[in-house]
Amino acid sequence: MTDTLQPISVNPESDAALLEAARGLIRQRYAVGRHHIAAALRLRSGKIVTGLHLDTYVGRASVCAEAVAVGQAMAQGAGKDDPITAIVSVRHPRPTEANQQIQVVAPCGICREMLRDFAPDARVILDVDGSLRAFSTADLLPLKYHRQP
Repeated sequence: MTDTLQPISVNPESDAALLEAARGLIRQRYAVGRHHIAAALRLRSGKIVTGLHLDTYVGRASVCAEAVAVGQAMAQGAGKDDPITAIVSVRHPRPTEANQQIQVVAPCGICREMLRDFAPDARVILDVDGSLRAFSTADLLPLKYHRQP
């Protein structure tokens, strides 16, 4: 799959800060059955906004960390004049998993759709075979749905 995607460069300094913001949040707030994904995004102004996954007993009522982060960013003034430029999501392992490292994870399909709507020019940072790479939202969700007039 990644053979056809065109990775965008990862900025070692600013993307490391973004990644640490997501990791720091999930380290602090991880709770079994409640919060296991955190996301951090950066606005053009440099501001970093985070979001935490909200797991619920009724699965379809759960809210992804990316959606929470985007909502927080919009509430804090993100938009045309200060767009989202990058986002990363991380997953905290369950206590029973052998690998206890916090891992970078890809946004789900619904979040890819949301990111195309609210952050169309953002870089999405992913772990591809052990190295961080960034991709456009269009690469992650080609042929986006559009309403017909």
